[in-house]
Amino acid sequence: MAEAAALAKIELQLIRVLHTLISERSVSRAALRLGSSQPAVSGQLRRLRALTGDPLLVRSGQGMAPTPTALALQEPAARLLLEAQRIFSPRQRLQAFEPATARQRFRIAASDYLDPVFLPGLVARLQREAPGVQLDLQALSADFDYRAALARGEVDLVIGNWPEPPEELHLGRLFSDELVVLMSQDHPMARAPARSWTLERYLDCQHLAPMPFAANQPGFVDQHLASLGLSRCVAVRSAHFGQLPLMVAHSLLVLTTGRQFCSRFVDQLPVKILRCPVPFPPLNYYQLWHELGHAAPAHRWLREQVRELARELVRTAPRA
Repeated sequence: MAEAAALAKIELQLIRVLHTLISERSVSRAALRLGSSQPAVSGQLRRLRALTGDPLLVRSGQGMAPTPTALALQEPAARLLLEAQRIFSPRQRLQAFEPATARQRFRIAASDYLDPVFLPGLVARLQREAPGVQLDLQALSADFDYRAALARGEVDLVIGNWPEPPEELHLGRLFSDELVVLMSQDHPMARAPARSWTLERYLDCQHLAPMPFAANQPGFVDQHLASLGLSRCVAVRSAHFGQLPLMVAHSLLVLTTGRQFCSRFVDQLPVKILRCPVPFPPLNYYQLWHELGHAAPAHRWLREQVRELARELVRTAPRA
């Protein structure tokens, strides 16, 4: 009886407040996102604490952090909201998204392995097409669980490259790229005859590599080399992928990555692109999203902007 009485006190808006509070980890930001006032959301948080028997958000440094109970409730709350939308708002799902007047917040996690002008281009495109939209960009790293973040509604879209993307997520292919080697123009192999650029010479180089996406696992290049029974000497690993071409330009380190990324730096830095002597499969870049936002008009519009930008950059990428 007590449980039934407690359930009778819960309305859909309270579930929405719960999900927003856990996602934003801030009463003031949740109020802004909900179009409500901070005192009203504070009162709803008190109700939620009484109903769950848990503080849900606790002080942590300069902000607030969700409790384990709150994190466990986030995905079920997201599912309830999605099902409610399907039941009660079929027309709303089909309404066109109006970018020129939208006041939407998009959250994207993206790899900086992409073409270096990809994210700046996306920001410029959204600012032009939807000036009222807020965009949060999250870096992909080994300590960021993008699958859980998508499932909890903490990010709307993830952009990067994976040999085998997760099967539970929706997928949109953006482009494929060839793996090449970037080196300084002063590197001995940059001035040597092409026939001398052999597999053995490549493996003997001092290599520069990005940190892998997954902790305690080799990156894409080293995984493939291992599958061929090969290995290389990685002298430097860096989490700052965008700085790697500058490191190459002023050292004898070599970088193995996508041609589209490397080609942006040939006219900016004293570097040269060489073919890779190892037969690597292509790098495939995707955008991934969860079922939570699959049917939302705003999210469909965002994915279309990402897809169109990728096509545009592939058409205009310099060939080196």
